Amino acid sequence: MPIYEYIAVDAERSCHTCRRGFELRRPADRPSLDACPLCKNPVKKRVSRVNSPKLTKPLSVSDAKSSGFTVLERRDKGVYEKR
Repeated sequence: MPIYEYIAVDAERSCHTCRRGFELRRPADRPSLDACPLCKNPVKKRVSRVNSPKLTKPLSVSDAKSSGFTVLERRDKGVYEKR
């Protein structure tokens, strides 16, 4: 399930939680929130950071094979063989 971030539309009328912003885990098929669950004042969805994995080293042939990939080696123009 994705994590969505929300923040208050009007900081003066909102509670402490939505004024600072909060995260909520919701299924992707549900519509986004329109109001804070605590104070019922309007909130908007905030763009959040994306978590992308970083590779620390390039994958080796043995790493690819152990992960279940088929490793091919080029023999001729358009001809590949299993390694």
